Amino acid sequence: MNDTPKLGIRVDGSVTPQECVEMAVAADRAGLAGVWFAENAFARGIWPAAAACAAATKRIHIHAGVFNPFTRHPAMMAMEMAALSDLAGDRASISIGAGIMSATAKLEIDAQRPVPALRDAIAILRGLLRGEEVDYTGPRFSAKKVKLEQPPKHDIPIFLAGRGNLTVKLAGEGADGLLVSNMCSAGYAGHSAELMRDARPSKAGGAVVQYMPCVVNQSSKAALEEATRIVGEMVPRFWALSQKVPSAKEALLLDTAIAEHEFIEVSLRLANGEDPVSVLDERYALAFSLFGTPDECLALATKYKKQGVDELGLTFAGDHAVESIAALGQRMSALQ
Repeated sequence: MNDTPKLGIRVDGSVTPQECVEMAVAADRAGLAGVWFAENAFARGIWPAAAACAAATKRIHIHAGVFNPFTRHPAMMAMEMAALSDLAGDRASISIGAGIMSATAKLEIDAQRPVPALRDAIAILRGLLRGEEVDYTGPRFSAKKVKLEQPPKHDIPIFLAGRGNLTVKLAGEGADGLLVSNMCSAGYAGHSAELMRDARPSKAGGAVVQYMPCVVNQSSKAALEEATRIVGEMVPRFWALSQKVPSAKEALLLDTAIAEHEFIEVSLRLANGEDPVSVLDERYALAFSLFGTPDECLALATKYKKQGVDELGLTFAGDHAVESIAALGQRMSALQ
């Protein structure tokens, strides 16, 4: 299994806290590495689920995030993480990112120039989580002689989520790792991993975690069809994003063998309501998901390890998520 990255689960606001706990317990028993929470604007907040998962599990890591400093001050993040650490012990981490500007715009929050804001957030978070008094003035966020009354007893790693060279370099300079989004090719993840690690003072270290959907099914054909539908739901949205964010386009195209004109064509067809299975060929599922039997999923995961990805945060959708997690974990255990 040394050629496979660690596997974790990803949960977001579409999943109830009760369902999060069921999946976290299954992942804990299956030997998976982490539960990665992805808080999205105006969906369910992650704190009830994260706390419940921390209390219900014994071994698996609880990764809280992705928090936006424009809507949650870094000092508030530090307070919340200290409380989570009381439940999770040394299993807690936090991830931050600047989020989607269209969401912050609805709140009339100026989220321009996100990199200085993220740099401020890391500086404030790092000091407070270490139990230090923070006296920091930044271009976007400040903390004047602030110290947590109950700082965490354990180290809490900070992950940075985002695209673009400046954000990725900041992850290397100031954070403990980088989160790579859904709909990013393995080649793009490898490029980001190299850029992040080159920016680290030691030129090494720093964890890279990548999100993607995972479909486990003993029928390879059924798994491919489901994965194609899941990826197909994301293609129009991420292609639209790529028209505004150059790094999002690079993430879709790099080493996928899918041409730009093909993305344009399939995005239009999908937006018009056509069935993804009739629109997308196998390249799309192969580029942006894991699918198949447990052995086939693990085989697909190896390409990410080769690109420098340390862990995959897998989204298991549908009524069989718990069973899929268990099946993948059982196969991993058998191969060790």
